[in-house]
Amino acid sequence: MFQPAVIDTGDKAEFYRELAQQLESLLHGEPNMIANAANTSALMYQAMPDLNWAGFYFLDTDDELVLGPFQGKPACVRIPVGRGVCGTAVKEGQSILVEDVHAFPGHIACDAASRSELVVPVRRHGRVIGVIDLDSPEPARFDRDDQAGIEKLAAIFAAAIG
Repeated sequence: MFQPAVIDTGDKAEFYRELAQQLESLLHGEPNMIANAANTSALMYQAMPDLNWAGFYFLDTDDELVLGPFQGKPACVRIPVGRGVCGTAVKEGQSILVEDVHAFPGHIACDAASRSELVVPVRRHGRVIGVIDLDSPEPARFDRDDQAGIEKLAAIFAAAIG
């Protein structure tokens, strides 16, 4: 049985190295996308401070994302590609870090308490299949170190599902 270890470090790079190792261990040998998305969401939500939402949206069609496994309050179920932070990340094919969601044109507010957001595309065989979405009630909660760390977790997740 997997037992998450408390990551006690003030160094973000080291924090994400340890979190990546835990995720690799957690997903090892399990190819199921839903199970792995559920466990990845839970691990991020438990390990990362100041989050109010952590989860996945997956492409349901070429034009729409659908809610996947997550931790936090109930969320928007469908997001058009190109709308909000998640849909824009898919359309642009790149991570988006938003320090103040109220300043992001077209932000979709599933939880009014969210103030900042980080969305990272998940790629499988070179194609975006969805995103990891993290929300925080703290303004400017995420930085480039968080982005790089979550991009690594997205790669680990994608490799686990094949």
